[in-house]
Amino acid sequence: MQSNGNSTVLKIDGLTKFFGGLRAVHDFDVDIKESELVGLIGPNGAGKTTIFNMITGIYPVSSGRVMFQNNNITDLPAHEVTHLGIGRTFQNIRIFPKLTVLDNVRVAYHPHASYNVFDGILRSPRFGRGEKEMTDRARQFLSVFGLEKYQDSLASNLPYGEQRRMEIARALATEPDLLLLDEPAAGMNPGEIVELMDLIHFIRDRFDLTILLIEHQMRVVMGICEWITVIDFGEIIARGTPKEIQNNPKVIEAYLGSRAAEELK
Repeated sequence: MQSNGNSTVLKIDGLTKFFGGLRAVHDFDVDIKESELVGLIGPNGAGKTTIFNMITGIYPVSSGRVMFQNNNITDLPAHEVTHLGIGRTFQNIRIFPKLTVLDNVRVAYHPHASYNVFDGILRSPRFGRGEKEMTDRARQFLSVFGLEKYQDSLASNLPYGEQRRMEIARALATEPDLLLLDEPAAGMNPGEIVELMDLIHFIRDRFDLTILLIEHQMRVVMGICEWITVIDFGEIIARGTPKEIQNNPKVIEAYLGSRAAEELK
């Protein structure tokens, strides 16, 4: 496992999930340091998104522990996990289709608004300042992704690739310290994928983030991740640098295939 000497942001021990009698994840562990960009890969159905859902409070944990910045967040509700500083995107895009692009991002920033419910009811000066702050911050996030020109468009009218970018912008608007990206390159064309790789590196550095990434596009994972964990049938089968993963016989057999492994070298 790689370490840059920085403090641990996410530490998972023995994470296990059963759905009835089906074991989806077994004894998963990971230790992610500050500012690292880490990949989680494996075949379809391996349990990757289930791990994300346990980290973020969507699924209850059957056993094990999730520590975030030295806080035990195991089984905390999703909104509390977000408030503590974990943002995420989803494998299947989840947007508010009837809201504008700007309002999709404003909603995510709302917990940071500097007013309370009474200010909203009374339309106090603090409410006005808070609304302006939310709008200005949302526009800043959109500009990072080149989406400011779409700010007044309905989110449902964006091209698919731009919806993906908007979803990442919305996750950033929660102002996380740890960002979980679930297949951000899904549905993108080769040109968009290259842009996405540059963008992920950029936002990691610009917003001082730690990133955990699920992705099936191996050129994305191998091109940007500093180390990678591979799971199959809910269990870890390998962990290492991209080069080590490409040459690991277990990974080649379970996931990459010999031809794909050679093409990535």
